[in-house]
Amino acid sequence: MATRIYTKSGDSGQTGLFNGDRVWKDDIRVECYGTVDELNAAIGLGASLSNVDDLQNLIHEIQSQLFELGADLANPEHETRIEENGTEIQFLETHLDRLSDSLPPLKNFILPGGTPSAAAFGLARTVCRRAERLCVALRRKDPKTPLAVIIYLNRLGDLIFLLKRQSNIESGGQEILWEAKKQ
Repeated sequence: MATRIYTKSGDSGQTGLFNGDRVWKDDIRVECYGTVDELNAAIGLGASLSNVDDLQNLIHEIQSQLFELGADLANPEHETRIEENGTEIQFLETHLDRLSDSLPPLKNFILPGGTPSAAAFGLARTVCRRAERLCVALRRKDPKTPLAVIIYLNRLGDLIFLLKRQSNIESGGQEILWEAKKQ
């Protein structure tokens, strides 16, 4: 007999955390890890639309790290898998440096869009920033929330922006520069 996906335990509008506590599904903690889950799907979409060869391994590693981050957020006991100076943040910084060095210097803001992959990464970046804002709100409510979560999401937002640029450039797409209207 197949395992059923539905448990009916959330039918009342509550869900369970790692420690067994039940909270409302609109609790800030649930919003945080739900948005991290949404981010995970969004970067997966960007990668699936990309023809950049070395991108898949990088995205798969980030997606695994996002599962760890979500687990940290779902655990009010504050046992952390991702640490402030840990390997996950160093991993992001290494790739930030690599991509920054390989891309043309940026002198203007870039409008969202371009190739399908770049557009998907643009959307993923906005989801990442929303997750970051929610996690800041959670930390303000619960100061024991690991700072590493916010640091990680801040670095990841920057990296996703660079992945958007890389995807556009390597796919032959045009970066659409924003120019302010003169007053």
